[in-house]
Amino acid sequence: MATEHEPKYPRINVEMIGEDGNAFSILGRAFKAIRRSDYTPEERETIRAQFQATATGGDYNHLLRTVMEYFTIDGEQDAEPGELEGELEEVES
Repeated sequence: MATEHEPKYPRINVEMIGEDGNAFSILGRAFKAIRRSDYTPEERETIRAQFQATATGGDYNHLLRTVMEYFTIDGEQDAEPGELEGELEEVES
């Protein structure tokens, strides 16, 4: 049985559903979401640096998993159970 996913920074929402899947586009949307968040400037810089170091330390699938680990995915609430994980599995194939 799957448990509810709670990201590290749930107050940061990243648009992923129905958006460009290019890795640079994903990074750009994540950085934009960090900048727009209600964290202090110092916290935002720490989050950005930590996320960037982690997200860029692997392949495309690693990037997707890192975004899902760190942030709330906009549209995730509307997705069917397992839909996002199914999309990741399709990419891994």
